[in-house]
Amino acid sequence: MHHFDKTDICCIGHITLDKIITPFNEVYMNGGTSFYFSYGISHLPSKVSYKLVTSMAEKDMAVVDDMRAAGIDVVCHKSRETVFFENKYGENQNNRTQRVLSKSDPFTIEHLKHINARIYHFGSLLADDFSVDLIKEAAHRGMVSIDVQGFLREVRDKHVYAVDWHDKYEVLNHTDILKLNEHEMEVVTGLKSPREVAKKIASWGVREVVITLGSYGSLIYAEGKFYEIPAYPPRETIDATGCGDTYSAGYLYCRAQGRPYDECGRFAAAMCTLKLEHNGPFDGTINDILNIIKTR
Repeated sequence: MHHFDKTDICCIGHITLDKIITPFNEVYMNGGTSFYFSYGISHLPSKVSYKLVTSMAEKDMAVVDDMRAAGIDVVCHKSRETVFFENKYGENQNNRTQRVLSKSDPFTIEHLKHINARIYHFGSLLADDFSVDLIKEAAHRGMVSIDVQGFLREVRDKHVYAVDWHDKYEVLNHTDILKLNEHEMEVVTGLKSPREVAKKIASWGVREVVITLGSYGSLIYAEGKFYEIPAYPPRETIDATGCGDTYSAGYLYCRAQGRPYDECGRFAAAMCTLKLEHNGPFDGTINDILNIIKTR
């Protein structure tokens, strides 16, 4: 390994194929943390070097070709299957039933061979995507950033169940940055106050706790200090899918440059607002982001 080819941020995670069923139609689209995170970062100035490590079935590789064509550096491993989520919505958009029709093989230490990064972002979709050993290995090499969502999802007989995660304390002990939303924070800690949650998680060894609170903004706890970040209201909400992943992309993009925590949070929040205003991954510019921070 040469010291000069260190990647700033490496995201590790499966790209999904999602089938979205509503009373009106059925749509197939790609998704997953790694998909939304990668496209988000690819639209920002390349001050930060980026690599995606993913795995999928041979037959679904076209999405990887598209990502490479968009300038994203992708290392793709073959998996027997691609993660396939079916999201079914009733008349009321809040009634969602989710099934997992197929799963990718879990990631292994072998997948990180030849990868040398400053920040490893684990985009978890399902509880068994990443082993404790893999996360420990990444922690030896650089900083570990985790989006908690997938660690709290277990598949039994194709149905998805919310669970508290098995190796929580061991994983968090090797985690530098943890992102959770208001539902996840209760599952992980049993507490309802974001400030208490942040302190509790920090006591388990996490250096930066990032809690997103929807329209209430977000809260960052780092080095013993709280930073309250506003939410910038979108003109209209078109598509919330991948919003949390977009937040992570903006936050880590700024953190990799050593920006102050509150600045990172505002940048991430503004990116989310732009993402909410249209379908699919973030596709704005850095000027759009700075404009939202200035004007809303």
